[in-house]
Amino acid sequence: MSNVATKSIDGLRALRKARTQLYGAFGLVGFFSLFANLLLLAAPLYMLQVYDRVLTSRSEETLLYLTLLALAAFVAYAALDFIRSRILVVVSGWLDRHLREAVLGAGLAASQAGRQTSVQTLRKITTLRSTLSGSTVQPLMDAPWTPIFIAALFLLHPLLGWIIVAGALVLLTLVLLNELAIRSPLGEAEQATGQSEMLSAEAVRNADAVNAMGMMRGLRGRLEAWNELALVPLDRASRRGGFISSISRFLRYALQIAVLGTGAMLVLNNELTAGAIVAASILAARALAPVDMVISSWRNIVTARQAFSDIKQVLKGAAVSSSQTQMPRPEGRLAVEKITCTPAKGREPVLSNVSFSLPAGSSLGIIGATASGKTTLARMLVGSLAPSSGHARLDGVDMAHWASEDRGNYVGYLPQSVELFPCSIRDNIARLGEGDDTSVIRAARQAGVHDMILALPEGYDTQIGQNGAQLSGGQRQQIALARALYGDPAFVVLDEPNASLDRFGEDGLLTALCALSERGVTLIVISHRPNVMRAVDKLLVLQEGRVGAFGPRDDVLETITRVQKPRAIAQ
Repeated sequence: MSNVATKSIDGLRALRKARTQLYGAFGLVGFFSLFANLLLLAAPLYMLQVYDRVLTSRSEETLLYLTLLALAAFVAYAALDFIRSRILVVVSGWLDRHLREAVLGAGLAASQAGRQTSVQTLRKITTLRSTLSGSTVQPLMDAPWTPIFIAALFLLHPLLGWIIVAGALVLLTLVLLNELAIRSPLGEAEQATGQSEMLSAEAVRNADAVNAMGMMRGLRGRLEAWNELALVPLDRASRRGGFISSISRFLRYALQIAVLGTGAMLVLNNELTAGAIVAASILAARALAPVDMVISSWRNIVTARQAFSDIKQVLKGAAVSSSQTQMPRPEGRLAVEKITCTPAKGREPVLSNVSFSLPAGSSLGIIGATASGKTTLARMLVGSLAPSSGHARLDGVDMAHWASEDRGNYVGYLPQSVELFPCSIRDNIARLGEGDDTSVIRAARQAGVHDMILALPEGYDTQIGQNGAQLSGGQRQQIALARALYGDPAFVVLDEPNASLDRFGEDGLLTALCALSERGVTLIVISHRPNVMRAVDKLLVLQEGRVGAFGPRDDVLETITRVQKPRAIAQ
């Protein structure tokens, strides 16, 4: 089974587990809601007995016992209500942890498959959690037990029961109208808000360029356009939902008046007692309250349902985790077999039929013009991007099929775009793991960054800020190099490792590369600067996504020089 297929199954399994937990929680809350609603009958029964028995018999002892029984019922109701809310809070917290891990894994898997990912799905998990743990779900759990109160009204008098039945049907119709009225505009607003948030996040990430080149006006205009696209449907949904909510509230009060008025008429005709009027009013309010609250909170319900649907779509295509057999430490033999990478929408392949092999412990430099596919090849060699066809194998194991955490024990990677995490330098080098300090310091020494770290205010415990904002570009690159070397990997890929380094930093990099080769680490270096290529044994030239030349370094350089001389003379 392919890696993508395995991940799809894992994602669906996580989703099914979450849905099972939700259904179980809703079932348990519904069970407690039955008894909670039965206990709420204590109020109308209390009033009925007080008006019809206590006031006529003038028995203080009866009043005392009735009051104690009513209070005991309300204590039990409060306990059940607390249990219901705690169940929802616990389940929503479990759901947040479970789905957040699943969605994060799904995002990484989507990136490996070459699809775009977004952090907005993580925000949808927060939306789902807040809806489940808030005051939205309990009215939904109370609504199925509305017939209890309607049945009690029928027992008092059938006419009162039919009034509430008619009112409940009208309120249910309003629920359906509310759904139809706000579903579409809320979907439009959600999409526009997502685009606005994405643009804002990218603006913050590129703050230097925005400030330096005066892009704020254009950025503000685009943000205002997206916000306007979000506000218009939000306003439309708010007006529609508010109008229907106002109608439902009016109808609820009107029904209570109708029950009181009808009850008074029945009393005048000697068909009902005075106490029954008060009891009927309480029963009518309890019967209609859940429906009215559902209408008021329907927007939250629709938003939570859409959030769950979006999470479902994300998890359908990727995994929470992989279950491959743990592999032993590789020797470092690399075999690239006819790798092709074709982006979506039918564009030209970024890589086409790329093949080469390296024995364990050898080093390879990859050069080529801009957009020749070097970074894409690097991502495939470390398994962060799956090829459209072909394989990159380390000791015979396909990198794209190797479990990420298992692969990370043996692979070091320095990406072209250095991204550090907002935590300490030590945690970044240790790849966010618990790792021992000795291994962290050894990696920093190998990268030639140990003395620089010690010179910082808090040494290895220095907090680097968002994306390493407290460090220079060269420092970030050196720390990322130390992260790549952490754990003594058997296979290391460095993409433009000297892009932000000065001459001294580049000398330290060359020392680190030579040390890796001496230890028998299989090494691949991508760079535009020729100095770094002195540390490699072989050279591969990429031309428009294809292998232009491959072989021993000096032979390839000689071939390139021989080809370029006639071109220079011709020009």
